[in-house]
Amino acid sequence: MTAVRPDIAPKPVPEATTTFPTGFVWGAATAAYQVEGAAAEDGRTPSIWDTFSRTPGKVRNGDTGDIAADHYHRYRDDVALMKQLGLKAYRFSISWSRVQPTGRGPAVERGLDFYRKLVDELLEAGITPVATLYHWDLPQELEDAGGWPERATAERFADYAAIMAGALGDRVGMWTTLNEPWCSAFLGYGSGVHAPGRTEPASALRAAHHLNLAHGRAIEVLRGQLPATAQTSVTLNLHQVRPLTPSPEDADAARRIDAVGNRVFTGPMLHGAYPEDLLADTAHVVDWSKLVQDGDLEAIARPVDVLGINYYTPTLVSTPEQGGSGSGNDVHGASSFSPWPGSEHVAFHLAEGKATTAMNWSIDPNGLYNLLMDVSREHPGIPLMVTENGAAFDDYVSPEGRVQDPERIAYLHGHLDALQRAVADGADVRGYFLWSLLDNFEWAYGYAKRFGAVYVDYATQRRTPKASAHWYADVIRRHALPPLEDLA
Repeated sequence: MTAVRPDIAPKPVPEATTTFPTGFVWGAATAAYQVEGAAAEDGRTPSIWDTFSRTPGKVRNGDTGDIAADHYHRYRDDVALMKQLGLKAYRFSISWSRVQPTGRGPAVERGLDFYRKLVDELLEAGITPVATLYHWDLPQELEDAGGWPERATAERFADYAAIMAGALGDRVGMWTTLNEPWCSAFLGYGSGVHAPGRTEPASALRAAHHLNLAHGRAIEVLRGQLPATAQTSVTLNLHQVRPLTPSPEDADAARRIDAVGNRVFTGPMLHGAYPEDLLADTAHVVDWSKLVQDGDLEAIARPVDVLGINYYTPTLVSTPEQGGSGSGNDVHGASSFSPWPGSEHVAFHLAEGKATTAMNWSIDPNGLYNLLMDVSREHPGIPLMVTENGAAFDDYVSPEGRVQDPERIAYLHGHLDALQRAVADGADVRGYFLWSLLDNFEWAYGYAKRFGAVYVDYATQRRTPKASAHWYADVIRRHALPPLEDLA
């Protein structure tokens, strides 16, 4: 059941005077494995996250996405809730193994039908569908054949992109190839904290290249099948990297993490080449001359219409003191293995004096401002969208049936203000997608962390919009931020 409680909406506030640009898109986002459930229905077969979540010790409390937020069965109610909150766009991902169970061959029509019905429901509600082809859930059969470290996986992804373009291209006008390929490559094959849980530095770099290639192949397919008006994009979780001190050593640590955290993707995707310092830093890990084949860089660099940026917290780094080793909080999960091949010695830190979220991530809106400005300067001419931004807090339903989350409202206000400042200073930002619409399966944290604007009681699947959902709805309605003093 969808529980919309107008009586708990924040009190009316004076109209703000600074608005967002005309045409600015307001949305919210989810990912298939995190919300859909129905893990074994209508022909869907296991993805790497089904396998990983069933591996003892990999996911908190042994949680799985078998049911999640049951979006597969409740999508109509969820779309009605989106409409009531005033969302203009909904960014969702497609479960590859739901529509092409083995990652090869023909599609399963029942799987395609779910996305057709979801898209039709969104369009009927006046909400723009934004489809992401890949949000980390590789079909298990493709992982069994080697996964992303194998070149063939990129070719299978192009075939899958063709299937989805054929099924939804007449109704979906905004397409994203990959969500956060850094996580897929370096958390999945480097530190092992994400599926498939491998800890192989060379495989992580190979996976990064083949994800880049998959993106380029998919852009070619989408451009060949979609109407000319359709927009294509990729979403990157670019790290807003800062040195701990002004020392040359810490500056080099920041350069290294920028290379393997950001430019490993932006280099080939936006400039047609891997950065020389990345190649040098990782030459002892992988032979790039054999990995990158003729024509790869041209394929990867096919132009996109929009660059999606996900931001949650900055990345503060240093070189350890003599005799020390890389350590600290890189916010990507605890592991004895590093997700930073070639730069395993770099140390990570939490910013001092900053509040943190339930994920123990520093809250720093200026990081978003700086990131948007940096990307605008380094890659001029490419429109940007903030495709994920949000925070987890320890939410609960009060005896009166309300979910008050003032910390999240303050977080969102600060980051939207930072976005607005970036636009005023010249950044071409076209939209903002709140992460997440619903509380959901938060990967290795299971159901222990709540990012949603809407509270989900997993026992009953009852939805309760939090105070932040009503606040966000008000921002959308006015197309502007309320004054900061009205948060009190």
